[in-house]
Amino acid sequence: MIPVDLSWSFRSPYCYLALPRVQAMQEQFEIDLHVRVIMPLAVRDPDYFESLPKARGVYNAMDAKRTADFLGIPFARPQPDPVVFETDRPRPAQDQPYIHRLSRLGALACDEGKGMAFIGSVAPMMWGGSVVGWDQGAHLADAIAAAGLDLAEMDAEISARPEKYDDIIAANERRLADVGHWGVPTFAVEGEPFFGQDRLNVLAWRLEQLGARRS
Repeated sequence: MIPVDLSWSFRSPYCYLALPRVQAMQEQFEIDLHVRVIMPLAVRDPDYFESLPKARGVYNAMDAKRTADFLGIPFARPQPDPVVFETDRPRPAQDQPYIHRLSRLGALACDEGKGMAFIGSVAPMMWGGSVVGWDQGAHLADAIAAAGLDLAEMDAEISARPEKYDDIIAANERRLADVGHWGVPTFAVEGEPFFGQDRLNVLAWRLEQLGARRS
């Protein structure tokens, strides 16, 4: 099987929008897909969004909704946002109650070989528009249970060894940088990056060139 890395962030709408096609690709090709959770760019580089034109955020919001409509995928931004920003500017707040927990949970799931099951259940719950307050009640626990994992057990493991999962995330970020990219979703095959949900057809073409067997 050909190894394929998928760099993933829980705040990226385009990761979510790519998900059904990634799942289909797993069925189409005999590939060894590794989900590699990284922190959102806003957290990795707190200055990033302040340096961008304001129109970028407006355009990205419009484009994500348009892409979801085009693909026929239910879509709404998660409530609450996985990254908390300061009230008066596009800069992440010091206190981040959601994204570190989410990312560590994802890293743990990947470490146990259930990365695709985890994102395949948790991302639609957060981004699919049917849940408001994904962090409340049993929403997250139920989504994780559907992936064959137990939230309470995962939280306990992470509380006991948070540095292990932070190290996994940091290693994933270095791995992404080593293939020459910084964004998500980025797929990497034999050191070659394919950035964006709109490069999945190109990725499939390359897999065929590399001799990936169809399932």
